[in-house]
Amino acid sequence: MSQKPLPEIPGSATLWRTDQLKEAGLTSRAIEHQIQAGELIRLRRGCYACGSWWIGLGHSARRRQLIFAHAQGTLTTSTGGSVYSHVSAARLHGLHLWAVDERIHLTQESCPSRISHGRDVVAHTRPLAPGDVMSKAGLRCTSLERTVLDCCLIFNNRQSLILMDHACRLGVDISILRDRCSALAGRSGVVSLRRALELADARSESAGESLTRELLFRLKIEPPVLQHVVRTPVGEHRLDFAWPARRVALEFDGKTKYFDYSPTGEVLFAERRREKALMEQGWTFIRTEWKDLFNEAAFKRRVLRALGGGAQVGAR
Repeated sequence: MSQKPLPEIPGSATLWRTDQLKEAGLTSRAIEHQIQAGELIRLRRGCYACGSWWIGLGHSARRRQLIFAHAQGTLTTSTGGSVYSHVSAARLHGLHLWAVDERIHLTQESCPSRISHGRDVVAHTRPLAPGDVMSKAGLRCTSLERTVLDCCLIFNNRQSLILMDHACRLGVDISILRDRCSALAGRSGVVSLRRALELADARSESAGESLTRELLFRLKIEPPVLQHVVRTPVGEHRLDFAWPARRVALEFDGKTKYFDYSPTGEVLFAERRREKALMEQGWTFIRTEWKDLFNEAAFKRRVLRALGGGAQVGAR
């Protein structure tokens, strides 16, 4: 016997609450049948997603949609008493995150009850100034500056730098963050915030580039030029990291894993063509991946050898 097709719910093409499904004619048993058939996916208690739509989302998009599922499941509106903050606000702002908590984070004025939120929700009690709150995609969340501040206070140095770099690309007001950082002297987590402010660079285009730059700094290796443009007979090319005087370039090859994107054969061919043209001009290339960033001794040897050795030592 065929299952009853998923109803069209006015105002929502992808997420439904239990009451919306029942109002459209589905009984509790029918909802369970839809889940077993893969037509519906239960995201959290009281909230469901269209199965085919959910399967097509990448990891980052799913984590963001879970915030909307929480809002829909709890009937949170733009005039609710709590606001999405910390990691959840970072996802609403579209900020780059790496290896962070995947729970829903809320900030509210009063001390939250232990049973007022689900186990996947972290409730914070902190004062919020009027300028700290804004609306993003119809949900109340902390401003870009307040979000970066809150996250860095609970992140480690590398997580904080990734977030800060991308916030700079999005136009965060660094002067506000510096002022607030000064006012937080001695507070837990302020060291990560301070380090991220010191190293922040809007030219970083991915989490991997931010981690690479942080590692170069921590290993006390001569600072490179970011996004260095070089002219060749086949056009201008931009290098992730470069030491122009030594004609050494470092390229991070892990962007595809971070952005859920697979390079086409045409893109890979263009990259290799660019590299060949630069090598003909005497450039040495160091190509790194995610795993190289966690083998620090080998990474340091490769970079120092390339900086001191010449074109033949750039390969692994």
